[in-house]
Amino acid sequence: MSIVVASIPSGHVYVRHLSPVPGAQPGTVAVTRLPDPPSGASPDSPWWPPRMLTSAWIHEHAAEFDVMHVHFGFDALSPRDLREVVAALREHDKPLVLTVHDLRNPHHTAPDTHDAQLGVLVGAADQIITLTPGSAETISARWGREATVLPHPHVVPRAWVENPRRGGSPFVVGLHAKSLRANMDPVTDLDAVVTALEGVPDAVLRVDVHTDVMTPVMRNHDPAFAAHVHDLADRGLVDLHVHDYFSDDELWAYLQGLDVSVLPYRFGTHSGWLEACHDLGTWVVAPDCGFYAEQRPVLSYRADGPERAATLTAAVREAHRRFRAGVVAPRATWAARAAERSDLAAAHERVYAAALERRLACTS
Repeated sequence: MSIVVASIPSGHVYVRHLSPVPGAQPGTVAVTRLPDPPSGASPDSPWWPPRMLTSAWIHEHAAEFDVMHVHFGFDALSPRDLREVVAALREHDKPLVLTVHDLRNPHHTAPDTHDAQLGVLVGAADQIITLTPGSAETISARWGREATVLPHPHVVPRAWVENPRRGGSPFVVGLHAKSLRANMDPVTDLDAVVTALEGVPDAVLRVDVHTDVMTPVMRNHDPAFAAHVHDLADRGLVDLHVHDYFSDDELWAYLQGLDVSVLPYRFGTHSGWLEACHDLGTWVVAPDCGFYAEQRPVLSYRADGPERAATLTAAVREAHRRFRAGVVAPRATWAARAAERSDLAAAHERVYAAALERRLACTS
């Protein structure tokens, strides 16, 4: 038996790692995921916004897939657009599987749009997957739907998972402000980490930020943040790095060069960044919003309220205490991650089969 999945997307690292490691023993059901069609006329154009997630694509390609599985990319569509997608799937008796990665979109200042989009997809899905028990409980409470809980697969490739970490001093804390997306509070968090490292002689606070934040006239330029971080750098309190997006290998090298990575989020649900740190043996300091602590071991701080700065300071100091005591972060092994991929592949086969059975029952 073979199940063909229209996966949205297909090429994302999360989705690619839902298949067994090449060379592993295959399951009894073969799952094939269609490649991402380019968004534009050129075959080199990116997958986003996803052409698969349109009624026109479904009508044209319904004979080519058995199940549609939505992960990311639906933020490009209105609830009305999504209802049209659902209607097209129903017209062709194609089941919908949804993985709920984000209960709150980290790129949206307000939750309303994402809530409405999720409402359409969660209500219509034949099967729902999410990454943590807490997320599943939230889905049940909000929509009355049961979700299968499956862990996030590894993010980092084998060579990096098995790459030895550096030893010795200094104690390096990283805060990556990226392009200051909506769920970040980098100024407050930056000052809290500076406070945490005051008087610590073997500590370095590395701050990375994308060029578009630091450069006037660029899209995400934030003059207040740029001035503040430059002031800290001029005073020798931070090691500032301004650059464009890292390549994959640059990102893995950066993360493995840290002892601690601080997630400066005000809201969120799950994190691939956190998984990469687990692959590389880097401690993560994460807010207590969402379900980061259910994904992998983290040091938590308060996401909301006046305790945020003080608890972040305390979490970084605890990380430093562990560093000095020789307590290393829990780290994935390749054997465990490879076995997890085989388990995830089998679990997704079962979910797809159940979705097909449910859709058949609904149409018989």
